[in-house]
Amino acid sequence: MTNRTSLIAWRVLLSIIAGALAPLSLAPFDYWYLGGVSVALLFTLLHHCSPRAGAWLGWCYGLGFFGSGVSWVFVSIHEYGNASTLLAGAMTALFVAALAILFAIQIWLYTRLYRNLIGFCALWILFEWLRSWLLTGFPWLYLGYGLVDTPLAVFAPLGGVWLLSLYVVLTATLLVTFVKRLKQPLQAATILMVLGLPWVAIEQNQIPSNWTTPVGEPLKVMVVQADIPQQLKWSPSQLETILQTYVNLSQDSDKVDLLVWPETAIPSFYRTAKTMLSPLITYLESNDTALISGIPSIYRDPEAPKGRRYTNSLTLFAGGSGSYDKQRLVPFGEYVPLENQLRGIIDFFDLPMSEFSLGAPNQPLLEAAGSQIAPFICYEIAYPELVREQSLESDLLLTVSNDTWFGHSSAPAQHLQIARMRALETGRWLIRSTNNGISALISPEGKINTTIPAYEQAVMIGEVRRMQGLTPYQEWGIKPLQIVIGLLLFIGLITAPRSRLTRKEL
Repeated sequence: MTNRTSLIAWRVLLSIIAGALAPLSLAPFDYWYLGGVSVALLFTLLHHCSPRAGAWLGWCYGLGFFGSGVSWVFVSIHEYGNASTLLAGAMTALFVAALAILFAIQIWLYTRLYRNLIGFCALWILFEWLRSWLLTGFPWLYLGYGLVDTPLAVFAPLGGVWLLSLYVVLTATLLVTFVKRLKQPLQAATILMVLGLPWVAIEQNQIPSNWTTPVGEPLKVMVVQADIPQQLKWSPSQLETILQTYVNLSQDSDKVDLLVWPETAIPSFYRTAKTMLSPLITYLESNDTALISGIPSIYRDPEAPKGRRYTNSLTLFAGGSGSYDKQRLVPFGEYVPLENQLRGIIDFFDLPMSEFSLGAPNQPLLEAAGSQIAPFICYEIAYPELVREQSLESDLLLTVSNDTWFGHSSAPAQHLQIARMRALETGRWLIRSTNNGISALISPEGKINTTIPAYEQAVMIGEVRRMQGLTPYQEWGIKPLQIVIGLLLFIGLITAPRSRLTRKEL
Protein backbone atom coordinates (compact mmCIF):
# COMPACT_ATOMS: atom_id res chain seq x y z
CA MET A 1 0.00 0.00 0.00
CA THR A 2 1.45 3.35 -1.05
CA ASN A 3 1.64 6.30 1.31
CA ARG A 4 -1.08 8.08 -0.67
CA THR A 5 -3.44 5.10 -0.51
CA SER A 6 -2.76 4.70 3.21
CA LEU A 7 -3.50 8.39 3.78
CA ILE A 8 -6.80 8.11 1.92
CA ALA A 9 -7.79 5.01 3.91
CA TRP A 10 -7.04 6.77 7.19
CA ARG A 11 -9.07 9.83 6.22
CA VAL A 12 -12.03 7.68 5.20
CA LEU A 13 -11.84 5.71 8.44
CA LEU A 14 -11.54 8.87 10.55
CA SER A 15 -14.53 10.39 8.74
CA ILE A 16 -16.68 7.39 9.62
CA ILE A 17 -15.48 7.49 13.23
CA ALA A 18 -16.14 11.23 13.42
CA GLY A 19 -19.72 10.71 12.21
CA ALA A 20 -20.28 7.85 14.66
CA LEU A 21 -19.21 10.06 17.58
CA ALA A 22 -21.92 12.69 17.03
CA PRO A 23 -24.96 10.59 18.12
CA LEU A 24 -23.10 9.73 21.33
CA SER A 25 -23.63 13.36 22.35
CA LEU A 26 -27.38 12.66 22.42
CA ALA A 27 -29.59 10.43 24.57
CA PRO A 28 -29.23 7.84 25.95
CA PHE A 29 -25.43 8.35 26.06
CA ASP A 30 -25.42 12.11 26.74
CA TYR A 31 -21.70 12.74 26.21
CA TRP A 32 -22.67 16.24 25.05
CA TYR A 33 -19.11 17.32 24.21
CA LEU A 34 -18.72 14.58 21.58
CA GLY A 35 -20.92 16.52 19.17
CA GLY A 36 -18.27 19.23 19.05
CA VAL A 37 -15.45 16.68 18.85
CA SER A 38 -17.18 15.07 15.86
CA VAL A 39 -17.54 18.39 14.02
CA ALA A 40 -13.98 19.47 14.83
CA LEU A 41 -12.55 16.23 13.49
CA LEU A 42 -14.52 16.51 10.24
CA PHE A 43 -13.55 20.19 9.83
CA THR A 44 -9.88 19.25 10.25
CA LEU A 45 -10.08 16.37 7.76
CA LEU A 46 -11.40 18.71 5.07
CA HIS A 47 -8.28 20.89 5.10
CA HIS A 48 -6.77 21.03 1.59
CA CYS A 49 -9.46 18.67 0.34
CA SER A 50 -10.78 18.69 -3.24
CA PRO A 51 -14.57 18.89 -3.86
CA ARG A 52 -14.59 15.30 -5.05
CA ALA A 53 -12.70 14.15 -1.97
CA GLY A 54 -14.98 16.28 0.19
CA ALA A 55 -18.09 14.61 -1.19
CA TRP A 56 -16.67 11.16 -0.43
CA LEU A 57 -15.54 12.12 3.05
CA GLY A 58 -18.92 13.77 3.70
CA TRP A 59 -20.69 10.59 2.63
CA CYS A 60 -18.42 8.50 4.89
CA TYR A 61 -19.13 10.90 7.75
CA GLY A 62 -22.86 10.44 7.06
CA LEU A 63 -22.45 6.65 7.14
CA GLY A 64 -20.99 6.89 10.63
CA PHE A 65 -23.46 9.57 11.72
CA PHE A 66 -26.67 7.81 10.68
CA GLY A 67 -25.27 4.30 11.11
CA SER A 68 -24.59 5.07 14.76
CA GLY A 69 -27.68 7.20 15.33
CA VAL A 70 -30.62 5.61 13.50
CA SER A 71 -29.66 2.00 12.95
CA TRP A 72 -32.55 1.19 15.32
CA VAL A 73 -34.75 0.95 12.21
CA PHE A 74 -33.28 -2.56 11.97
CA VAL A 75 -35.45 -3.56 14.95
CA SER A 76 -38.66 -2.53 13.20
CA ILE A 77 -37.75 -4.27 9.96
CA HIS A 78 -36.42 -7.48 11.52
CA GLU A 79 -38.55 -8.04 14.61
CA TYR A 80 -41.88 -6.60 13.44
CA GLY A 81 -41.51 -6.81 9.66
CA ASN A 82 -40.42 -10.46 9.84
CA ALA A 83 -37.50 -9.80 7.52
CA SER A 84 -34.43 -12.02 7.84
CA THR A 85 -31.38 -10.68 9.60
CA LEU A 86 -29.58 -10.36 6.26
CA LEU A 87 -32.45 -8.58 4.51
CA ALA A 88 -33.13 -6.26 7.49
CA GLY A 89 -29.44 -5.42 7.67
CA ALA A 90 -29.32 -4.66 3.95
CA MET A 91 -32.41 -2.42 4.13
CA THR A 92 -30.99 -0.57 7.14
CA ALA A 93 -27.68 -0.08 5.34
CA LEU A 94 -29.51 1.26 2.29
CA PHE A 95 -31.48 3.67 4.49
CA VAL A 96 -28.30 4.93 6.16
CA ALA A 97 -26.43 5.22 2.85
CA ALA A 98 -29.27 7.25 1.34
CA LEU A 99 -29.38 9.67 4.27
CA ALA A 100 -25.59 10.03 4.11
CA ILE A 101 -25.91 11.56 0.64
CA LEU A 102 -27.07 14.77 2.31
CA PHE A 103 -23.71 15.09 4.06
CA ALA A 104 -21.96 14.34 0.76
CA ILE A 105 -23.77 17.27 -0.88
CA GLN A 106 -23.18 19.53 2.13
CA ILE A 107 -19.44 18.91 2.20
CA TRP A 108 -19.11 19.09 -1.59
CA LEU A 109 -20.65 22.57 -1.48
CA TYR A 110 -18.29 23.54 1.33
CA THR A 111 -15.14 22.36 -0.46
CA ARG A 112 -16.30 23.70 -3.82
CA LEU A 113 -17.51 27.18 -2.79
CA TYR A 114 -16.33 28.08 0.71
CA ARG A 115 -13.39 26.47 2.50
CA ASN A 116 -13.85 28.76 5.48
CA LEU A 117 -15.32 28.56 8.95
CA ILE A 118 -18.28 30.81 8.13
CA GLY A 119 -19.41 28.71 5.20
CA PHE A 120 -18.95 25.42 7.08
CA CYS A 121 -21.16 26.53 9.98
CA ALA A 122 -23.85 28.10 7.80
CA LEU A 123 -24.09 25.03 5.55
CA TRP A 124 -24.42 22.75 8.58
CA ILE A 125 -27.49 24.60 9.89
CA LEU A 126 -28.91 24.92 6.36
CA PHE A 127 -28.80 21.15 5.93
CA GLU A 128 -30.24 20.47 9.39
CA TRP A 129 -33.15 22.67 8.36
CA LEU A 130 -33.45 20.87 4.99
CA ARG A 131 -33.76 17.58 6.86
CA SER A 132 -36.85 18.95 8.60
CA TRP A 133 -38.90 19.02 5.38
CA LEU A 134 -37.09 17.48 2.39
CA LEU A 135 -38.97 14.38 1.15
CA THR A 136 -41.44 14.79 4.09
CA GLY A 137 -38.47 15.27 6.43
CA PHE A 138 -36.41 13.24 8.87
CA PRO A 139 -35.68 15.78 11.66
CA TRP A 140 -33.58 13.52 13.85
CA LEU A 141 -30.09 13.74 15.40
CA TYR A 142 -29.74 17.53 15.49
CA LEU A 143 -26.59 18.37 17.42
CA GLY A 144 -28.41 20.97 19.54
CA TYR A 145 -30.34 18.27 21.37
CA GLY A 146 -27.16 17.31 23.18
CA LEU A 147 -27.22 20.65 25.06
CA VAL A 148 -30.67 20.19 26.61
CA ASP A 149 -29.15 19.40 30.04
CA THR A 150 -26.47 22.10 29.93
CA PRO A 151 -26.65 25.78 30.95
CA LEU A 152 -26.71 26.61 27.22
CA ALA A 153 -30.26 25.27 27.02
CA VAL A 154 -31.47 28.77 27.96
CA PHE A 155 -30.82 29.79 24.35
CA ALA A 156 -33.36 27.29 22.97
CA PRO A 157 -36.37 29.61 23.52
CA LEU A 158 -34.52 32.23 21.46
CA GLY A 159 -33.77 30.24 18.31
CA GLY A 160 -34.84 26.67 18.90
CA VAL A 161 -32.68 23.58 18.60
CA TRP A 162 -31.04 25.04 15.47
CA LEU A 163 -29.50 27.89 17.47
CA LEU A 164 -27.98 25.33 19.83
CA SER A 165 -26.71 23.32 16.85
CA LEU A 166 -25.08 26.49 15.51
CA TYR A 167 -23.34 26.97 18.85
CA VAL A 168 -21.97 23.40 18.76
CA VAL A 169 -20.65 23.75 15.19
CA LEU A 170 -19.29 27.27 15.70
CA THR A 171 -17.53 26.29 18.93
CA ALA A 172 -15.94 23.22 17.35
CA THR A 173 -14.64 25.06 14.31
CA LEU A 174 -13.42 28.03 16.37
CA LEU A 175 -11.44 25.70 18.64
CA VAL A 176 -9.77 24.12 15.61
CA THR A 177 -8.96 27.61 14.32
CA PHE A 178 -7.68 28.63 17.77
CA VAL A 179 -5.14 25.81 17.73
CA LYS A 180 -4.00 26.90 14.28
CA ARG A 181 -3.66 30.53 15.44
CA LEU A 182 -1.70 29.93 18.64
CA LYS A 183 1.27 31.75 17.13
CA GLN A 184 -0.97 34.77 16.43
CA PRO A 185 -1.92 35.96 19.95
CA LEU A 186 -4.41 38.63 18.90
CA GLN A 187 -6.46 36.26 16.74
CA ALA A 188 -6.29 33.51 19.35
CA ALA A 189 -7.49 35.91 22.06
CA THR A 190 -10.36 37.09 19.85
CA ILE A 191 -11.49 33.51 19.33
CA LEU A 192 -11.46 32.85 23.07
CA MET A 193 -13.48 36.00 23.68
CA VAL A 194 -16.12 34.92 21.16
CA LEU A 195 -16.29 31.45 22.71
CA GLY A 196 -16.78 32.92 26.16
CA LEU A 197 -19.54 35.42 25.33
CA PRO A 198 -22.49 32.99 25.73
CA TRP A 199 -21.16 31.81 29.07
CA VAL A 200 -20.68 35.37 30.30
CA ALA A 201 -24.27 36.17 29.29
CA ILE A 202 -25.50 33.15 31.25
CA GLU A 203 -23.36 33.95 34.27
CA GLN A 204 -24.60 37.57 34.32
CA ASN A 205 -28.23 36.42 33.97
CA GLN A 206 -28.57 38.31 30.69
CA ILE A 207 -30.67 35.52 29.13
CA PRO A 208 -34.24 35.26 30.51
CA SER A 209 -35.21 31.74 31.55
CA ASN A 210 -38.95 32.27 31.97
CA TRP A 211 -40.60 33.57 28.82
CA THR A 212 -44.03 32.18 29.72
CA THR A 213 -46.05 32.26 32.93
CA PRO A 214 -48.48 29.82 34.55
CA VAL A 215 -52.17 30.63 34.64
CA GLY A 216 -54.96 29.04 36.67
CA GLU A 217 -54.78 26.07 39.00
CA PRO A 218 -52.53 23.05 38.38
CA LEU A 219 -54.01 20.34 36.19
CA LYS A 220 -53.92 16.80 37.57
CA VAL A 221 -52.98 14.29 34.89
CA MET A 222 -52.94 10.49 34.71
CA VAL A 223 -50.94 8.77 31.97
CA VAL A 224 -51.43 5.04 31.39
CA GLN A 225 -48.51 3.02 30.05
CA ALA A 226 -50.03 -0.41 29.32
CA ASP A 227 -46.98 -2.07 27.70
CA ILE A 228 -49.09 -4.03 25.20
CA PRO A 229 -46.90 -6.40 23.11
CA GLN A 230 -46.76 -5.27 19.50
CA GLN A 231 -47.43 -8.80 18.26
CA LEU A 232 -50.83 -8.80 20.01
CA LYS A 233 -51.88 -5.20 19.51
CA TRP A 234 -53.66 -5.55 16.16
CA SER A 235 -55.10 -9.03 16.65
CA PRO A 236 -58.95 -8.73 16.64
CA SER A 237 -59.17 -11.47 19.26
CA GLN A 238 -57.16 -9.31 21.68
CA LEU A 239 -59.31 -6.16 21.44
CA GLU A 240 -61.45 -6.82 24.49
CA THR A 241 -58.43 -7.82 26.59
CA ILE A 242 -56.49 -4.71 25.56
CA LEU A 243 -59.36 -2.34 26.35
CA GLN A 244 -59.96 -4.04 29.69
CA THR A 245 -56.27 -3.60 30.51
CA TYR A 246 -56.56 0.14 29.97
CA VAL A 247 -59.81 0.31 31.96
CA ASN A 248 -58.25 -1.57 34.88
CA LEU A 249 -55.20 0.70 34.90
CA SER A 250 -57.46 3.78 34.88
CA GLN A 251 -59.35 2.96 38.09
CA ASP A 252 -58.07 6.01 39.99
CA SER A 253 -58.98 8.42 37.20
CA ASP A 254 -61.65 10.06 39.37
CA LYS A 255 -58.79 11.82 41.16
CA VAL A 256 -57.48 13.62 38.06
CA ASP A 257 -58.63 16.19 35.51
CA LEU A 258 -57.16 14.54 32.44
CA LEU A 259 -56.60 10.87 31.57
CA VAL A 260 -54.32 10.09 28.61
CA TRP A 261 -53.85 6.83 26.71
CA PRO A 262 -51.02 6.52 24.14
CA GLU A 263 -50.88 6.31 20.34
CA THR A 264 -53.39 3.79 18.92
CA ALA A 265 -54.04 2.54 22.44
CA ILE A 266 -57.43 1.54 21.07
CA PRO A 267 -56.88 -0.77 18.05
CA SER A 268 -60.39 -0.26 16.75
CA PHE A 269 -62.58 2.51 15.32
CA TYR A 270 -64.45 5.09 17.37
CA ARG A 271 -67.98 3.64 17.20
CA THR A 272 -66.91 0.19 18.38
CA ALA A 273 -64.59 1.57 21.04
CA LYS A 274 -67.16 4.00 22.44
CA THR A 275 -69.68 1.17 22.88
CA MET A 276 -67.17 -1.09 24.59
CA LEU A 277 -65.92 1.71 26.83
CA SER A 278 -69.31 3.20 27.70
CA PRO A 279 -69.18 2.26 31.43
CA LEU A 280 -65.77 3.96 31.80
CA ILE A 281 -66.89 7.00 29.78
CA THR A 282 -69.97 7.43 31.99
CA TYR A 283 -67.77 7.12 35.07
CA LEU A 284 -65.33 9.73 33.77
CA GLU A 285 -68.08 12.16 32.78
CA SER A 286 -69.61 11.95 36.24
CA ASN A 287 -66.25 12.90 37.76
CA ASP A 288 -65.43 15.69 35.25
CA THR A 289 -62.43 13.76 33.97
CA ALA A 290 -61.43 14.09 30.33
CA LEU A 291 -60.09 11.10 28.39
CA ILE A 292 -57.86 11.50 25.34
CA SER A 293 -56.72 8.37 23.53
CA GLY A 294 -54.90 7.40 20.40
CA ILE A 295 -57.13 5.55 17.92
CA PRO A 296 -57.32 4.98 14.15
CA SER A 297 -60.08 6.92 12.38
CA ILE A 298 -61.99 6.09 9.19
CA TYR A 299 -63.51 8.58 6.75
CA ARG A 300 -65.61 8.24 3.63
CA ASP A 301 -63.63 9.47 0.62
CA PRO A 302 -64.72 8.74 -2.97
CA GLU A 303 -61.21 9.44 -4.23
CA ALA A 304 -59.54 6.99 -1.86
CA PRO A 305 -59.13 3.25 -2.55
CA LYS A 306 -62.32 1.38 -1.64
CA GLY A 307 -64.01 4.74 -0.97
CA ARG A 308 -62.48 5.30 2.47
CA ARG A 309 -59.30 6.53 4.07
CA TYR A 310 -57.72 6.02 7.47
CA THR A 311 -55.85 8.37 9.79
CA ASN A 312 -53.77 7.96 12.92
CA SER A 313 -55.72 10.07 15.40
CA LEU A 314 -56.19 11.40 18.91
CA THR A 315 -59.79 11.57 20.11
CA LEU A 316 -61.63 12.86 23.16
CA PHE A 317 -63.89 10.17 24.62
CA ALA A 318 -64.97 12.08 27.73
CA GLY A 319 -64.79 15.61 29.10
CA GLY A 320 -65.23 17.25 25.72
CA SER A 321 -65.28 16.50 22.02
CA GLY A 322 -62.84 16.79 19.16
CA SER A 323 -60.11 14.86 17.45
CA TYR A 324 -56.77 15.35 15.74
CA ASP A 325 -55.42 13.50 12.69
CA LYS A 326 -51.68 13.04 12.30
CA GLN A 327 -50.06 15.34 9.71
CA ARG A 328 -46.58 13.79 9.39
CA LEU A 329 -46.49 10.08 8.58
CA VAL A 330 -43.59 7.66 9.01
CA PRO A 331 -42.49 6.29 5.63
CA PHE A 332 -43.10 2.52 5.41
CA GLY A 333 -44.45 2.51 8.99
CA GLU A 334 -47.66 4.47 8.28
CA TYR A 335 -47.62 4.76 4.52
CA VAL A 336 -45.72 2.95 1.77
CA PRO A 337 -43.98 5.00 -0.94
CA LEU A 338 -44.30 3.27 -4.34
CA GLU A 339 -47.08 1.26 -2.75
CA ASN A 340 -48.09 -0.69 -5.88
CA GLN A 341 -44.53 -1.90 -6.39
CA LEU A 342 -43.63 -2.71 -2.76
CA ARG A 343 -46.80 -4.12 -1.19
CA GLY A 344 -46.50 -7.87 -0.63
CA ILE A 345 -42.75 -8.18 -1.21
CA ILE A 346 -42.04 -8.68 2.50
CA ASP A 347 -44.17 -8.35 5.64
CA PHE A 348 -42.47 -5.05 6.49
CA PHE A 349 -44.37 -3.34 3.66
CA ASP A 350 -47.66 -4.70 5.02
CA LEU A 351 -47.33 -3.67 8.66
CA PRO A 352 -50.51 -2.75 10.53
CA MET A 353 -51.13 1.02 10.32
CA SER A 354 -49.29 1.25 6.96
CA GLU A 355 -52.32 2.58 5.06
CA PHE A 356 -52.79 5.86 6.90
CA SER A 357 -53.51 9.15 5.13
CA LEU A 358 -52.32 12.63 6.07
CA GLY A 359 -54.47 14.72 8.36
CA ALA A 360 -55.47 18.22 7.29
CA PRO A 361 -53.21 21.17 8.21
CA ASN A 362 -54.32 23.84 10.69
CA GLN A 363 -56.57 21.56 12.73
CA PRO A 364 -58.19 23.03 15.85
CA LEU A 365 -56.65 22.44 19.24
CA LEU A 366 -58.09 19.86 21.58
CA GLU A 367 -60.14 21.39 24.37
CA ALA A 368 -60.09 19.31 27.53
CA ALA A 369 -60.05 19.97 31.27
CA GLY A 370 -60.21 23.70 30.64
CA SER A 371 -57.05 23.66 28.54
CA GLN A 372 -56.19 24.40 24.94
CA ILE A 373 -54.02 21.42 24.06
CA ALA A 374 -51.71 21.23 21.04
CA PRO A 375 -51.55 17.50 20.11
CA PHE A 376 -48.77 15.61 18.32
CA ILE A 377 -48.58 11.94 17.41
CA CYS A 378 -45.34 9.95 17.47
CA TYR A 379 -42.47 11.53 15.56
CA GLU A 380 -44.44 14.69 14.76
CA ILE A 381 -42.89 16.03 17.95
CA ALA A 382 -39.53 15.98 16.13
CA TYR A 383 -40.64 18.75 13.72
CA PRO A 384 -39.70 22.05 15.42
CA GLU A 385 -41.70 24.31 13.12
CA LEU A 386 -44.81 22.09 13.14
CA VAL A 387 -44.86 22.11 16.94
CA ARG A 388 -44.20 25.86 17.06
CA GLU A 389 -47.03 26.71 14.67
CA GLN A 390 -49.60 24.44 16.30
CA SER A 391 -48.75 25.58 19.81
CA LEU A 392 -49.17 29.34 19.28
CA GLU A 393 -52.69 29.41 20.75
CA SER A 394 -52.18 26.54 23.19
CA ASP A 395 -51.46 26.48 26.89
CA LEU A 396 -50.33 22.83 27.02
CA LEU A 397 -48.59 20.31 24.72
CA LEU A 398 -49.47 16.64 24.38
CA THR A 399 -47.59 13.96 22.47
CA VAL A 400 -48.45 10.27 22.27
CA SER A 401 -46.32 7.52 20.80
CA ASN A 402 -45.80 3.79 20.48
CA ASP A 403 -42.05 3.30 20.65
CA THR A 404 -42.50 -0.46 20.97
CA TRP A 405 -41.50 -0.58 17.29
CA PHE A 406 -37.91 0.23 18.29
CA GLY A 407 -37.40 -2.36 21.03
CA HIS A 408 -34.54 -1.87 23.47
CA SER A 409 -32.67 0.52 21.17
CA SER A 410 -31.63 4.14 21.64
CA ALA A 411 -34.70 5.46 19.77
CA PRO A 412 -37.09 5.84 22.77
CA ALA A 413 -34.49 7.86 24.71
CA GLN A 414 -33.76 10.00 21.64
CA HIS A 415 -37.50 10.56 21.18
CA LEU A 416 -37.92 11.69 24.78
CA GLN A 417 -34.98 14.10 24.48
CA ILE A 418 -36.57 15.63 21.37
CA ALA A 419 -39.86 16.11 23.24
CA ARG A 420 -37.99 17.86 26.05
CA MET A 421 -36.54 20.31 23.54
CA ARG A 422 -40.04 21.13 22.21
CA ALA A 423 -41.21 21.98 25.75
CA LEU A 424 -38.15 24.19 26.21
CA GLU A 425 -38.59 25.97 22.86
CA THR A 426 -42.26 26.78 23.50
CA GLY A 427 -42.16 27.40 27.26
CA ARG A 428 -45.00 24.96 27.88
CA TRP A 429 -45.63 21.86 29.92
CA LEU A 430 -45.65 18.74 27.80
CA ILE A 431 -47.45 15.47 28.51
CA ARG A 432 -45.84 12.44 26.87
CA SER A 433 -47.82 9.20 26.79
CA THR A 434 -46.35 6.03 25.27
CA ASN A 435 -47.31 2.37 25.11
CA ASN A 436 -44.13 1.02 26.68
CA GLY A 437 -42.05 4.07 27.58
CA ILE A 438 -40.73 6.51 28.11
CA SER A 439 -43.83 8.36 29.39
CA ALA A 440 -43.18 11.65 31.18
CA LEU A 441 -44.45 15.03 32.30
CA ILE A 442 -41.97 17.66 31.11
CA SER A 443 -41.68 21.20 32.47
CA PRO A 444 -41.30 24.39 30.35
CA GLU A 445 -37.59 24.26 31.18
CA GLY A 446 -37.32 20.88 29.44
CA LYS A 447 -36.90 19.02 32.73
CA ILE A 448 -38.57 15.68 33.45
CA ASN A 449 -40.95 16.23 36.35
CA THR A 450 -42.51 12.75 36.53
CA THR A 451 -41.78 9.64 34.49
CA ILE A 452 -42.43 5.93 34.08
CA PRO A 453 -39.48 3.64 33.26
CA ALA A 454 -39.50 1.98 29.87
CA TYR A 455 -40.83 -1.55 29.30
CA GLU A 456 -43.09 -1.48 32.34
CA GLN A 457 -46.86 -1.53 32.74
CA ALA A 458 -47.56 1.38 35.05
CA VAL A 459 -49.60 4.51 35.75
CA MET A 460 -48.20 8.01 36.21
CA ILE A 461 -50.06 10.72 38.10
CA GLY A 462 -48.75 14.25 38.32
CA GLU A 463 -49.49 17.94 37.87
CA VAL A 464 -48.92 20.28 34.96
CA ARG A 465 -49.62 24.00 34.58
CA ARG A 466 -51.32 25.90 31.80
CA MET A 467 -48.87 28.46 30.39
CA GLN A 468 -49.49 31.79 28.68
CA GLY A 469 -47.18 33.97 26.61
CA LEU A 470 -44.78 33.19 23.77
CA THR A 471 -41.06 32.54 23.61
CA PRO A 472 -39.11 34.44 20.92
CA TYR A 473 -38.69 31.21 18.95
CA GLN A 474 -42.39 30.41 19.23
CA GLU A 475 -43.29 33.88 17.97
CA TRP A 476 -40.74 34.23 15.16
CA GLY A 477 -39.72 30.66 14.37
CA ILE A 478 -36.62 29.93 12.35
CA LYS A 479 -36.93 33.07 10.17
CA PRO A 480 -34.39 35.23 12.10
CA LEU A 481 -31.88 32.39 12.05
CA GLN A 482 -32.52 31.84 8.33
CA ILE A 483 -31.64 35.50 7.70
CA VAL A 484 -28.43 35.10 9.72
CA ILE A 485 -27.53 31.89 7.87
CA GLY A 486 -28.24 33.57 4.53
CA LEU A 487 -25.91 36.43 5.43
CA LEU A 488 -23.23 34.00 6.60
CA LEU A 489 -23.49 32.04 3.36
CA PHE A 490 -23.04 35.27 1.39
CA ILE A 491 -20.14 36.52 3.52
CA GLY A 492 -18.53 33.09 3.44
CA LEU A 493 -18.81 33.00 -0.34
CA ILE A 494 -17.24 36.40 -0.98
CA THR A 495 -14.43 35.77 1.53
CA ALA A 496 -13.67 32.23 0.36
CA PRO A 497 -10.02 31.58 -0.59
CA ARG A 498 -9.50 31.69 -4.36
CA SER A 499 -6.26 29.73 -4.62
CA ARG A 500 -6.54 26.44 -6.41
CA LEU A 501 -5.54 23.18 -4.78
CA THR A 502 -2.12 22.00 -5.84
CA ARG A 503 -3.10 18.33 -5.73
CA LYS A 504 -6.14 16.13 -5.42
CA GLU A 505 -6.74 14.13 -2.29
CA LEU A 506 -8.79 11.38 -3.97
